[in-house]
Amino acid sequence: MSNVKKIQEHMGRLDALLLTDPISIRYASGFYITDGAALIAKDKAWLITDFRYAEAAGKAVKDMEILSANSGTPLKSLMSHILAKNTWENIGAEAVRMTVGSWTTLEKDLGVHFVDDGNIVGGLRAGKEEWELTSMIAAQRVAEKALSEVLGILKPGMTEKAVAAELVYRMYKYGGEANSFDPIVVTGHKTSLPHGVPGEDIIADGDFVTMDFGTMVNGYCSDMTRTVAVGHATEEMKKIYGIVLQAQQAGIGAAKPGVPGRDIDAAARKVIAEAGYGPYFGHSFGHSLGLEIHEAPNASPSCPTPMPEGAVISAEPGIYIPGKFGVRIEDVLWLRSIGTENITKAPKELIIL
Repeated sequence: MSNVKKIQEHMGRLDALLLTDPISIRYASGFYITDGAALIAKDKAWLITDFRYAEAAGKAVKDMEILSANSGTPLKSLMSHILAKNTWENIGAEAVRMTVGSWTTLEKDLGVHFVDDGNIVGGLRAGKEEWELTSMIAAQRVAEKALSEVLGILKPGMTEKAVAAELVYRMYKYGGEANSFDPIVVTGHKTSLPHGVPGEDIIADGDFVTMDFGTMVNGYCSDMTRTVAVGHATEEMKKIYGIVLQAQQAGIGAAKPGVPGRDIDAAARKVIAEAGYGPYFGHSFGHSLGLEIHEAPNASPSCPTPMPEGAVISAEPGIYIPGKFGVRIEDVLWLRSIGTENITKAPKELIIL
């Protein structure tokens, strides 16, 4: 079933749904544009773009009529024309993906009154189908190949930026379309920064190096983190690494469809807390991902939402000791009724280069 048809089946009382967010448009059409809209009625759908994308969209998009704007016919004129030809009463828009200003301006420009669509597209995106996983797994394999090669060249004297550049280069080389996010590569005491920025810091013997990175295939993201030691690791470093790995395994064991996100998080958090490092694990166990690197629902203490079947979530506990070092290990899980599948295949035992 195409995504347009899935959206149409979930429109309920809505006569039409207007999507203006690029990610929502991509989900509906399978085609990425930065300027345009998708308008979906119960029996027809339109992708409204401009001249720059029209030819490519015509070849790539199914189940939608392509309308092309140009210098004489702007996008909003095309939208207004469709709306004027139909007697729709309930026209939905994505309140969760629009600012108040954008909502108000678009209503005024089109002469309509929108109703909140209830996040139809977001709800559908929460559970991934096998065809979506195919792209996410492909992205993960690209990232893993890049990591494997970088581990072969990572050594004392390299800077964080150099390692990040090597990862990015190889992900593009092996088929990645774009970074899922700006890669995190930190070394030494900076590994205590969960979202540290790669800099000119030089890797030294005895350092931890944390690498958090991902690429995209067909618009779908991968995400992984590995922490490795360079030269040697102290007993304390090995101990902390072991606790984080045990916590991740506990969270993975709890991750199933129907389990609230906070319960998955709690399973991992308990391991770290009982080891005496609870205050040093300050973020959630994981987040959903797909067309965006951060989606909902999350495996966090504040998320009572049961995980839907097909959810894809990260599994990334960590311990971060300020001024000393930190450890994070991250995999990606697909929650299925027949069993949770870990789509990350990179080794997780402590690697000492």
